[in-house]
Amino acid sequence: MANKQITLYENLRACSYTPFYLAQTLGFFEEEGLDINLQLSPSPPETAQGLIDGRADVSFGGPMRVLMHHNTDDNCPLICFGQVVARDPFILVGQTPNPTFCFQDLIGPKIGVATDVPTPWMTLQDDLSRAGVNPNSINKSVDKTMQEHTVLFKKGELDIVQVFEPYAQELLESGGHVWHRFSTRGDIAFTTFYATRNFVNSNRFACRSLIKAINKSLNKIHQSSAAEISDAIRPFYFPHLTPNAYENIINRYKDSKLWPKTTALPVESFVRLKAALLSGGLIQKDIPYDRIIDQELSGPEGE
Repeated sequence: MANKQITLYENLRACSYTPFYLAQTLGFFEEEGLDINLQLSPSPPETAQGLIDGRADVSFGGPMRVLMHHNTDDNCPLICFGQVVARDPFILVGQTPNPTFCFQDLIGPKIGVATDVPTPWMTLQDDLSRAGVNPNSINKSVDKTMQEHTVLFKKGELDIVQVFEPYAQELLESGGHVWHRFSTRGDIAFTTFYATRNFVNSNRFACRSLIKAINKSLNKIHQSSAAEISDAIRPFYFPHLTPNAYENIINRYKDSKLWPKTTALPVESFVRLKAALLSGGLIQKDIPYDRIIDQELSGPEGE
């Protein structure tokens, strides 16, 4: 029997998505009876809209986007399943060492906040508020991309930047210093699969197969060295990175417990993300877990 074909939208190219790339390069999707047509989405907003309009079947990306759609449309057809990136992959990099970082340190310096997508600022402003710091009190740079902020940081025009990998690695190589890893916040359901309810209900076996493949990938990540993971992925997805650079990134993310042991998606993780979006005003409705997450499909055995 021929494998089930699925068009899978890659939200954007990011090192945090390593479990997806590993499942593709090691053939885990094929082993589970899937023929994956992996396509890079033209933009993060298109990722969700493309599913609704039928240009793709499934995507991997943040539940944030799904929550935004449900916030404006009570009949939104999108639903998430499977936690794949459990923690926040963003990092604060500063010009000088700061081994005793606290959020009050962000009052004063000029900061390049990541605005390529909404989640990094939403979670940062929530962290600031919980630490007793008014988010409006920090000296944010004019909104630019992480790539542009990386250039400005190297020129000395920014004191601190909020970036994910590989930008953090690039800045560390050029003399920057890690101030804070947002992964210390704990699990926050940062990245899942998502699709329309109609697709999930009509193709449940295929969705279970996606989950099984990713659980194989997560197991492989936790059992393998950074060099082994890098060798399997880097030539295809990050050829511009040196092996050492990608291995450093993988080790930092493993140390940060970015990738969970299984795809099970706890209520607590979802609520932590939702709370940040509510406090930041990105969404106004307290949308329940069961409306956004297919819990039965999310577990390691799809049970």
